[in-house]
Amino acid sequence: MPTSLAISAPAVDLSHALRRRGLGDVLDTAKLTRALYSSDASVYRVVPQAVARPRTVEELLTVLDAARSVGMPVTTRGAGTSCAGNAVGPGLVVDVARHLNRVHSVDPEERVAVVDPGVVQASLQKVAAPYGLRFGPDPSTHTRCTIGGMIGNNACGPRALGYGKTADNVVALEVVTGSGERLVLDRRVGVDPNDSASLHALQSVVSADLGTIRTEFGQFGRQVSGYSLEHLLPENRFDVARFLAGTEGTLAVITRATVRLVADAPHKIMIALGYPSMPEAADANARVLNRPIDREVAAE
Repeated sequence: MPTSLAISAPAVDLSHALRRRGLGDVLDTAKLTRALYSSDASVYRVVPQAVARPRTVEELLTVLDAARSVGMPVTTRGAGTSCAGNAVGPGLVVDVARHLNRVHSVDPEERVAVVDPGVVQASLQKVAAPYGLRFGPDPSTHTRCTIGGMIGNNACGPRALGYGKTADNVVALEVVTGSGERLVLDRRVGVDPNDSASLHALQSVVSADLGTIRTEFGQFGRQVSGYSLEHLLPENRFDVARFLAGTEGTLAVITRATVRLVADAPHKIMIALGYPSMPEAADANARVLNRPIDREVAAE
């Protein structure tokens, strides 16, 4: 048996920890399962020590608590569509797409939807469509990618000019941090950093480097790599929900999300423009973007 597929001592400890919590049946340490979860859409392959498929948020919280108790690193996985190895990890892989995939509600008046992290983007579109609404960002993997994964990646898609990045469409998040804190982060009511040790520490990091964050972060529309600390500036109301979009699950695990919906255009057309060279196309693109274009039209 290859060493990478042998059941490790930490995995055995995790199994025992879950059994003590009355949840021994969600953990899978089979060689085949771990091999299947060792890759995503990227070229990377990292064999996890175990895989968990929680069926409820309560089970998810129990799994995370058990992993924390034995020091097992956690990677949250949606559909595994990442092209950069974001859905693979050497410890515990938690699959939220298998069971945590429900659209809880759609509010057509407020234009928001409350979803589990494992809801597939196209599934949300189907539920929102009867109201004439849609979730704006739509990557090429929209038939497979999950809303939780889109938040983790701060996904964009071809309609980003009209509807923005996923961060622009996150209204509220319910998360659990690495230390086990459960937080409700709602942009509509704001967040008080003094309500949580984690949030207070986060605010301290931002306060220590306000000048750098103001001048170096968020300087162009699709700056989605790394931590988007500009959302935590005082003038941006310490918007932790938007900040967490793009953090790849390194700071918290999403248990539920409230996302913004937009009016779905009843008619759509695609226009293809041809240019003699890439530089000429780039020059024309800059001129188009500088024109005052209606956001709904720009989305198409």
